[in-house]
Amino acid sequence: MSTASMQLAAASGLMSLVLFLVAVALLALLGGGFWMNSRVKYRESPRPRPDEQPQLPPEGPVHEVRENRESQEVPQMPEGGRPLTPYELSNMDSRPSDSKDRPRWSSGSSGSFGGGGLGAH
Repeated sequence: MSTASMQLAAASGLMSLVLFLVAVALLALLGGGFWMNSRVKYRESPRPRPDEQPQLPPEGPVHEVRENRESQEVPQMPEGGRPLTPYELSNMDSRPSDSKDRPRWSSGSSGSFGGGGLGAH
């Protein structure tokens, strides 16, 4: 055997050994992942039984309530006084509106940017 063929055989054998070790490492990593998963699942609380499942309230399912809200008016600045800072304003709560009409910006538009409407005319 010549030295060139021996060097080629040695390199080929070394490459085979490296690929085998990489495969063994991957299998060990996968096995460790399954083992860790089983340990985590073992520590979890058991699934709820059918009698422990959530129940509907006695009055039945809860439905959506749709109402218009109106905000409180910002206090007017007194004549010759200084304007209020945001820290001096109270928490501007909202209250239910007497009107049942939904506010509309223009027909066919939701009023949002890119809402697909034709825009203001």
